[in-house]
Amino acid sequence: MGETTASGAAQAGRRRVAVVGGGTAGLFAAERLRAAGCEVHVFEAKGSAGRKFLVAGKGGLNLTHSDPPALFASRYRERAGEVASWLEAFDADALRAWALGLGVPTFVGSSGRVFPDDLKAAPLLRGWVRRLRAQGVHLHVHHRWTGWADDGRLRFDTPDGGLAFDADATVLALGGGSWPQLGSDGAWQALLRDAGIEVAPLQPANCGFDVGWSPHFAARHAGAPLKPVIAHWREVDGSAHALQGECVVSEHGIEGSLVYAISAPLRERIAREGHAILELDLVPGRELARLQHELARPRGKRSVSEHLRRAAGIDGARAGLLREVLGADAMHDPAVVAAAAKRLPLRLLRARPIDEAISSAGGIRLEALDRQLMLRARPGTFAAGEMLDWEAPTGGYLLTACYASAHVAAAGVLRWLSMPA
Repeated sequence: MGETTASGAAQAGRRRVAVVGGGTAGLFAAERLRAAGCEVHVFEAKGSAGRKFLVAGKGGLNLTHSDPPALFASRYRERAGEVASWLEAFDADALRAWALGLGVPTFVGSSGRVFPDDLKAAPLLRGWVRRLRAQGVHLHVHHRWTGWADDGRLRFDTPDGGLAFDADATVLALGGGSWPQLGSDGAWQALLRDAGIEVAPLQPANCGFDVGWSPHFAARHAGAPLKPVIAHWREVDGSAHALQGECVVSEHGIEGSLVYAISAPLRERIAREGHAILELDLVPGRELARLQHELARPRGKRSVSEHLRRAAGIDGARAGLLREVLGADAMHDPAVVAAAAKRLPLRLLRARPIDEAISSAGGIRLEALDRQLMLRARPGTFAAGEMLDWEAPTGGYLLTACYASAHVAAAGVLRWLSMPA
């Protein structure tokens, strides 16, 4: 089937804007642009918008966080300065106010995370899409972007064949590389590189890591929670850090919220040195001296595992981890076991694949964009969301930066469209 063309003057003299990607950033940019009077067309490769948004809300939609501004911005590590400028335009309070405008009040949880009162993503998304349609946003599903035609028009594969679309400005909001089944497959990387736009390779973020357990340990303990534990690690600059939380033994290694929170420095250590050492305090409620004293008591006829359980409360996956790392013989030395229980070294071999990750790092380098998030190599084309080169831990920081960058990109589009032709 041949290629069709969508061109001509925008409706009623309005400027026509194409938003490529129907995720959080794309929908929010579309909303801002439509409110300013633009004719807005959203193109989504899947059959519906906001699929990853729905998955993010499966266990309770963590919309944003209540951190004070400076701490909030620091969560974005190397990109803290750039993201802070986006947050000045649209921050966590603005996001909560926006949700309330959709009839969705929010609350701050005990961890400082912000959730809708009903914890659900679906009602918010349904109300949002309904409002966008009522406002006149055109949503085109099953339209996969395939790059630019020679004359600069956007090209799409559709169920009816190829489509060339003429727009006065474009916002790219195609997501990262995690959750490819939901549309964030990173296929846009080659298209942008071919157009001369600098893209940092996509990498897994908020992810688990391979350790290389023995088959016996993996079969016996995969899926077992470790809570609470304290993680100790070093950044690539050698600085030492510690964080308490919860994680899970997986079939391949270790994962869970505590590991996700520190996945960036662990991934960087692996990239630099070929592996990373993560040390776990398996018994954070006991000081080393006390633990040594408890384990040094005579165990009589009790087995080593029973002695660990009775003397120090170490059993299940914790005891299994000690045996996995130390070996059977060392388990008979109370001093060695006590020291390991307080700082058990796990050698992380690699991050789990990106399609298992919660989010991704890498993307369009921010240096390839101006302050309004317009591509320097392609004037009139802006980018927002997870396809930009930033990352953040879970906790509401990911969604907030997607909204904030979309707000900045939409403002940039409006500024661009006001320029003389």
